[in-house]
Amino acid sequence: YELVRLKALDKTTDIVSSLVPHSVVIILIASFMLFLNLGLALWLGELFGKMFYGFFVVAGFYFLAGIFIHLFMNKWLKRVVGNYFIKHLLK
Repeated sequence: YELVRLKALDKTTDIVSSLVPHSVVIILIASFMLFLNLGLALWLGELFGKMFYGFFVVAGFYFLAGIFIHLFMNKWLKRVVGNYFIKHLLK
C-alpha cells in the first residue's frame, strides 16, 4: 500500500511540476496576445473611421478561427493533449 501511495505521489508531483512552467509561458503568451489584439483593434478602428469596427473585425477573426478549430482540429487537439498526459503518467 505504501509503495503504491508513493508512486502515485511521485507521478502527481511530476505532472504538476511540469504544468507550472507551461502555465507561466501560457500566461505570458496570453498577455502578449491580449495587448497585440487591443492594438490591432484600435489600429483597424482608426483605419475604418469608427473605433468599434476594429474590435468587430478582430472578434470576427477569432470567431472564424474558433469554428475552424472546432470543425477540423478537434480530434487532433484531443489526441495531442491525451498523449501528453499518458506520456507523463507512464514515465
